[in-house]
Amino acid sequence: MPDTQRDTPDVSAEAPANLGDKLRHLRRKSGLTLKQLGALTGCSESMLSKAERGHVVPSLDLLSRIAMQLDTSIAGLFVDAPERSCFVYKEGERPKMELGAATKDGHTLLERLIPYAQGRQLNANLHVVAPGGGSAGALSHDGEEVGFVIDGYIEITVDNETHLVGPGGSFFFHSELPHRYRNIGTTTARIVWVNSPPY
Repeated sequence: MPDTQRDTPDVSAEAPANLGDKLRHLRRKSGLTLKQLGALTGCSESMLSKAERGHVVPSLDLLSRIAMQLDTSIAGLFVDAPERSCFVYKEGERPKMELGAATKDGHTLLERLIPYAQGRQLNANLHVVAPGGGSAGALSHDGEEVGFVIDGYIEITVDNETHLVGPGGSFFFHSELPHRYRNIGTTTARIVWVNSPPY
């Protein structure tokens, strides 16, 4: 049965350009109907349809499940960046993506530190997490992860072991282990989060 509370994002979330088109293209290339992909990912057909039309942005957890079924990664769901010798983002210029349902204080926001493109060895984002926000479910995929908390307090659970990490704290774990996080504080948390390889 679909977990409607976890997988239903706020309809005001704006999808990154071409995410819906990429989802539709990869689904059709895989020969799956919306109903079949929904059954494989535990998501409603309606939710997937809205995501393909760019009306909603799935949670990070759901994007991970969709990517796995479409034989790609979350990074692979986004348009390849043009090649340059060096990418520099000034404050306010980083590509942003809102994820999942909003809390009363806003969405979980990912600011990309590394442009998405095929062949990358790293994926790095600045996670900006409103109080009560987070991953909206457990994730599990290949690779390793490291994070550094700049502001706020997050509760991170890896393989059923929970840790509280505050400003100046860092964490590392193997991504194959089920993991989730949420902001348990009263202020916005900001975490530099790096994955290798990109998922």
